[in-house]
Amino acid sequence: MGHISEFFGYPATDQSDIAKKAAEDEFCHYLGSTCIKTLNDGRVAGACTLKPATSGPVICCPIRLYAEDYKILRDIADRAFTPGLQLVKGAEARAQATKMGTPVVGVFGQRWGGELRLPKREGVGSYFVDWVLALVEPDTGLKEFVAVEVQTIDTTGNYHPSRDALLSDDRTIVNSTAGLNWENVNKRILPQLIYKGQVLQREEACAKGLFFVCPTPVYNKIMGRLGGENGLTSMHLQPGSITFMAYDYDPEVPAAPGTSMPLRLEVQRTTSVWKLQDRFNNVDLPDANVYRKAIEQALSN
Repeated sequence: MGHISEFFGYPATDQSDIAKKAAEDEFCHYLGSTCIKTLNDGRVAGACTLKPATSGPVICCPIRLYAEDYKILRDIADRAFTPGLQLVKGAEARAQATKMGTPVVGVFGQRWGGELRLPKREGVGSYFVDWVLALVEPDTGLKEFVAVEVQTIDTTGNYHPSRDALLSDDRTIVNSTAGLNWENVNKRILPQLIYKGQVLQREEACAKGLFFVCPTPVYNKIMGRLGGENGLTSMHLQPGSITFMAYDYDPEVPAAPGTSMPLRLEVQRTTSVWKLQDRFNNVDLPDANVYRKAIEQALSN
């Protein structure tokens, strides 16, 4: 059980005309256009964040992490390169660096000039990433780059009752069968990070590795699957490194009516792709002969 706690960019409890108008128009102000997340029946979803019955809210739409004009990309550029560099569309980076006479960060990704034309790979194990941030200098062009993956979490069940209630005139909060697909941490998120991290380690210009951005609850689940943070050796940015950056709502800055809840960077942790793979493969096994003991116990009843 759960309900939508953030709808078309505003808290579900927000009764302001701005929040209601966004829901009515199906408008995502992070994109500046119609919400691109859809339900199975083709209707616009509008759900940014889901509140499970037994935990706090969890961001379930990646676009929600692009708030504050792609603040996450600026945070990554500041850490990977020189703080304060201008972010420009990737295709325009060389010309802009030459014009300004200073380095810039070229951004390759959706709505920033398109994705890079990488050769297609047949079968499983795609190595495409969501974003590439390239440090471009006026005279020499590309100096180095980092890759960025952005993941939230998929939902299970459906939140149609929650959605319909928030679209009603009185904008009420109603529970539904919606939940979160935490198994994707094992099946999809971690295997992808390991594979893409290994691919990027072979890139001479990828001097700072892969950055992975996710909501804090997703990060916590990943760390739980890996046996805790202490099992991942902390290291500096370098080739073959993976940097986790976890964001969540800032409890110290509540959202006023008609405004979005601000996000706060809560975790920055860098480790190696090989250590990540080692911890992923290091499964905690039960005691020996658990099946035998269970069978013998059943036979003795």
